[in-house]
Amino acid sequence: MANEDTWRAELARHAPAAGLTAPAVDALVTWLSQLERWNRVHNLSAVRDPQQMVSRHVFDSLSLRPWLHGQRILDVGTGAGLPGLILALADAYAPDGDAAANRRYCLLDSAAKRVRFLRHVIGLLRTENVEARHLRIEQFAPQTPFDTLVSRAFKAPAETLQRAGHLVAPQGRVLAMLGPADRAREALPPPWSYHAVEPVTIPGEHAPRHIAIIERTAP
Repeated sequence: MANEDTWRAELARHAPAAGLTAPAVDALVTWLSQLERWNRVHNLSAVRDPQQMVSRHVFDSLSLRPWLHGQRILDVGTGAGLPGLILALADAYAPDGDAAANRRYCLLDSAAKRVRFLRHVIGLLRTENVEARHLRIEQFAPQTPFDTLVSRAFKAPAETLQRAGHLVAPQGRVLAMLGPADRAREALPPPWSYHAVEPVTIPGEHAPRHIAIIERTAP
């Protein structure tokens, strides 16, 4: 309970800047609590210090929100739901009329224990804008491509594009979460190119963070 009170206070303190409503804060506290509990048995996250979980998990994931494009979002190698489930929970409780409320998320992971955790949290919160799929990328064949693909700790940008670029709509984009900006110097396979590399500030974190916005090069 002490951890939950600390998490709620920290989330509430930054809620206006992060665009979080009070119900979204409650949902995120539930996710943090469930992650801490499941992590005692299953290795879902390397971050186990409760004091670091809000900054390194929640605020880090939410840094993607300004660059999400379209309504269909795919998170590859989501793990414990980072960043996809965090973004979905924030959007599920967005104010009425906010475009974020119309976004839908698909969380993809090849590890059954992670998907069980995700489905447990989604069911617990009755969240309707997100689904978790237990599949490898090579097995995933959606009927409709995605507007944005997000990648936090899946692969380097070039390999992510090679393996999952076909899942992105023609006018869609890939958002790759990076540390130092020099990681974005890596050559990308055609027809992809860096549209921008944006620095982000994470409350409670001092290490450099960047988001690479990757789009198809115009012919």
